[in-house]
Amino acid sequence: MTTRPQHPILLLQSIERRSKAHAFDLPQQIEVRNTWDGVGFRLGNLELVAAVDEVKEILPLPHITSVPGAKRWVKGVANIRGTLLPVMDLRGFMAGENSVPSRRSRVLVVRHQGIAAGLLVDEILGLKHFFDEEFAADAAAVDVAALPYVRGAYRQEGDAWPVFSMSALVESPDFMQVAA
Repeated sequence: MTTRPQHPILLLQSIERRSKAHAFDLPQQIEVRNTWDGVGFRLGNLELVAAVDEVKEILPLPHITSVPGAKRWVKGVANIRGTLLPVMDLRGFMAGENSVPSRRSRVLVVRHQGIAAGLLVDEILGLKHFFDEEFAADAAAVDVAALPYVRGAYRQEGDAWPVFSMSALVESPDFMQVAA
């Protein structure tokens, strides 16, 4: 038995119908939410987050050479790939109580307005992502010594993450006075 050839238009319509019957729906357009990314870190019992673009590098604790005549919170200088980096104990600067370095201690490298510094912190808590609407301009409950450097907080799942401004720290006249 010979089948009669279909008209090309009818054939295309048939293919289209079968394709649509077996096609998946396109994904629904979802709402796009802006995010803010930061590096979480700990100083004693205080957990903070700094903007990811203010932290240039995170280093394991390097060999540090002390600097005579410097304040207690100035740990010294470290040779990082041929460049001398001053290393400051952030907890010691803010609270007057120096950190006790451990295997979890890290150095956050900041560069702002031509000034480079390594900040010793007790622990890195990882990369944190927040939605813009989770930001509150009022600072969360933080130690009084950290208040001048905190620029609001992100609240997420019942936790408050105070935003620590590295640029405010580096611009602080107290931070620049390292001589004892």
